[in-house]
Amino acid sequence: MYEMDYALLKRQLASLLEGEDHWLPNLANTSALLYEELPDLNWAGFYLLTAGELVLGPFQGKPACVRIALGRGVCGTAAQRRESIVVPDVHAFPGHIACDAASRSELVIPLIAQDGRLLGVLDLDSPTLGRFTDQDAEGLKEVVEVLVAATIWPEKF
Repeated sequence: MYEMDYALLKRQLASLLEGEDHWLPNLANTSALLYEELPDLNWAGFYLLTAGELVLGPFQGKPACVRIALGRGVCGTAAQRRESIVVPDVHAFPGHIACDAASRSELVIPLIAQDGRLLGVLDLDSPTLGRFTDQDAEGLKEVVEVLVAATIWPEKF
């Protein structure tokens, strides 16, 4: 549907994060960059693994659900499985959590620290059915790897 230059997006993010390794501004700037550069999004942000559940982190878009249990909804399922999930139609995903009724498709990518720890997830929503592809998932996984490598992560959030 959309042709994205993920190599360029990775370079943009690396430049944006250069000289900063604190997790909070890095997540905030990454969500802002993705929201501005990826077409047809209505939400871009992070949920962080805190005390065994996902807790809302920096994001762009409308207010969102604050806490998501592991295994619940697209975010909780991607976190529990530690794998990216592309959902062409959120209404067809069992247990989907509707934070914004306008969202029609979703892509969630786990954030895995270099030591193998699950840090949280990147969550992208679109008001368009079928907005995200497997190519988007792969390209954005590489973008997330740039973020993870550039950032010093706390032991717990």
